[in-house]
Amino acid sequence: MLKRRGVLKVLALSAALAAAGLTSQTAFAQTKTIKVGVLHSLSGTMAISETVLKDVTLMAIDEINAKGGVLGMQLEPVVVDPASNWPLFAEKARQLITQDKVAVVFGCWTSVSRKSVLPVFEELNGLLFYPVQYEGEELSKNVFYTGAAPNQQAIPAVEYLMSKEGGAAKRWVLLGTDYVYPRTTNKILRAFLHSKGVKDSDIDEKYTPFGHSDYQTIVADIKKFSAGGKTAVVSTINGDSNVPFYKELGNQGLKATDVPVVAFSVGEEELRGVDTKPLVGHLAAWNYFMSQKNPVNDAWKKQWAAYAKAKKLPNADKPLTNDPMEAAWIGIHMWKQAVEKAKSTDTDKVIAAMAGQTFKAPSGITSKMDEKNHHLHKSVFIGEVKADGQFNIVWQTKGPIKAQPWSPFIPGNDKKKDEPDGKTIITK
Repeated sequence: MLKRRGVLKVLALSAALAAAGLTSQTAFAQTKTIKVGVLHSLSGTMAISETVLKDVTLMAIDEINAKGGVLGMQLEPVVVDPASNWPLFAEKARQLITQDKVAVVFGCWTSVSRKSVLPVFEELNGLLFYPVQYEGEELSKNVFYTGAAPNQQAIPAVEYLMSKEGGAAKRWVLLGTDYVYPRTTNKILRAFLHSKGVKDSDIDEKYTPFGHSDYQTIVADIKKFSAGGKTAVVSTINGDSNVPFYKELGNQGLKATDVPVVAFSVGEEELRGVDTKPLVGHLAAWNYFMSQKNPVNDAWKKQWAAYAKAKKLPNADKPLTNDPMEAAWIGIHMWKQAVEKAKSTDTDKVIAAMAGQTFKAPSGITSKMDEKNHHLHKSVFIGEVKADGQFNIVWQTKGPIKAQPWSPFIPGNDKKKDEPDGKTIITK
């Protein structure tokens, strides 16, 4: 009797599926998921910047799933916290690929975390989408870089500050957190400044450790240095150290009209905890600002605000978007398009399908993944800090710029290939 009832249940389920127009194959597909890894610091010094990247990635996954998923399957996020601990990034990446069996990983912020995971992705032939501006000097078959290379952020920002429109700076303070991204970016910028006739005596290079909080002496030194001529500060400070740095600028009355600071790692999110009134006029160079007015950005900001409220995220009462969030958003949607083009989540097939992918970005441009170099073509915008913590765009490129992963200001780079060959060259 029990056996007969079991048969009847199976027949009833089959009849229901048939009535709904579902074959056994599609019914199976709906129960299967594609696992995707989310590898961002949710604690430690970088949590101030990375937590929202985790959240916007989860919002993208929810949106994709609501529209039917990818290849008829739902995306299943696997979120891990490498806790601003660089070796732990590599361990978590290995866990995601080998144990959790994810098809792709979206993650990292600092270059030291990216360089920590890089050998893992190459050894295991995994796929990483990296959403933050960086120093270049790297190409990997297994990484897609959706943030800016130096020629899409750092070089245009310095050119602007050198121009009459940007204040005609003659002296330069290169101030950063002590790790690979600031040091390599400043190596490139020093060579670029030399090419424009700037002497080493007019360049002051300073570094502080992650989590540094006392900027009193450094800001006082900047004021002294600026007495020697029109000075600008290029800041590659990362993480929560930005808060005390900007507070100290305000404390010592260092105004943008005296010594403008242009930041490459400070956006709307990092200014959240700062009184921005004394910082009005200081600058940031990015490829997206929340204040940009266009239909795609308007819709995206509304979507983010609704998501933050529904998920009861911290600061949901004041939802902010920023450049790395946009880069993360573009990356996951381009990956979806590539998987659908390849009809597979196989790493090599998806890599091939990523070439030339386009996506209408909140910045107002159609972002394109370069056919060869695994970087997005991006427009560059320079914004001035406003009293409300938003940015007023004061300069922009005429259109998207192709990334130069190998900076021409590093000797010997002209001989390097503009496409990954499976061998990564890592800058120390």
